Amino acid sequence: MSPKRRIWLSGSLVALFGVLAAGCGSDYVVFHPAGPVAQSELNLIVLSTIIVGVVIVLIWVLWAYVVWRFRDTPDNKAPYWPNWNHHPLLEVFVFVFAIGALVVVAIPTVHKTYVLDRIPARHPLVIDVTSLDYKWLFQYPKQHIATVNYFYMPTNHPVLFELTARSPLSAFWAPNLGGMEYAMPNRVLPLWLEATRTGVFRGRNANFTGIDFWRMTFMVHAVPNPVFSRWVSHVQAKRHPMTRAAWLRLLRPTVTPPLQYSSYPSWTFPQRPTEFTVKGLQYVPTKKP
Repeated sequence: MSPKRRIWLSGSLVALFGVLAAGCGSDYVVFHPAGPVAQSELNLIVLSTIIVGVVIVLIWVLWAYVVWRFRDTPDNKAPYWPNWNHHPLLEVFVFVFAIGALVVVAIPTVHKTYVLDRIPARHPLVIDVTSLDYKWLFQYPKQHIATVNYFYMPTNHPVLFELTARSPLSAFWAPNLGGMEYAMPNRVLPLWLEATRTGVFRGRNANFTGIDFWRMTFMVHAVPNPVFSRWVSHVQAKRHPMTRAAWLRLLRPTVTPPLQYSSYPSWTFPQRPTEFTVKGLQYVPTKKP
């Protein structure tokens, strides 16, 4: 194959990949953030993609130049001296460019990591999340209600999820709202998220936990605060409390439709020691006077 045809074929493949990538963008929920955490993570993804894209384009340009400049054809008179040990200017450029690219990505990544590790000063809504076999249980300690495989949250208000599991290690992930966090047996791990617009968003278990883990999904209903308050009142007034028999049914390894409970026993969720408090996204001992 001639050099011209190689360059043309490579350029066509690159263009085709770009068109396909652009066309698939609407199908990926991470490209449609609905809260500050997801937006911050998307900004980091875009920044990293730009840096990687610059590196790839630079490599392609240099490759095309070398193929064309030193093509092995009778009419090409370009000089070529392959026997050289090093090129100081080229080596400095490669190292400086690589270090610069890493710094450009590392600084905002480290900054956002520390910023997102701190729960906003506003008092968050607390939702206790328990990963069960092929279902999610959401409990509201202040409102004393519980739901299965779906939950409501008010918009423009931070929500502190306290995650645990009575099943194999799971991963709680609502891509429109932010990154995932593990739900571990005998542990309670905190995660804060916030929705800045109303909508219904899908979440799932992002870790393999058994044959039906792919069906272990939940729906997030982000609604204005008055709608959230009416929904809480409706569940409290119209639904039955969670009994021990209902709890034992939830523990079975089955797929369950959405459920609601007007109350639940406190022992269904692990209790944190009272001398511990949440700081950032870690539970630390409370300082005693």
